[in-house]
Amino acid sequence: MQDGIKTYKEFYQFYLTEHSDKNCRVMHFIGTALVFIIIFLTFYLSNFFLWFFVPIVGYGFAWVGHFYFEKNKPAAFKYPLWSLASDFKMFFEILIGKISLDNSKDIM
Repeated sequence: MQDGIKTYKEFYQFYLTEHSDKNCRVMHFIGTALVFIIIFLTFYLSNFFLWFFVPIVGYGFAWVGHFYFEKNKPAAFKYPLWSLASDFKMFFEILIGKISLDNSKDIM
């Protein structure tokens, strides 16, 4: 992992390089989408036990992406808050087409 990252902008560029495998990005995208669905269902059903599944689903899909496809250690181990913010940022940038699931097509 790179040392000397001082700004979120620098971190996000690093974060994207740590998510260069398409399958890893797909796993992150699916996990984040499911997190939003679980949060919605938590309130819609007034079943707050569902909160328990948010980190399991979110981290579960992401870590499968890292350990099985990307073959690296998640940035969340060293930068937990910036990684969480970046996961949501990457999700929405994929959703609106700013970046691609295939990182070779990123518009950054």
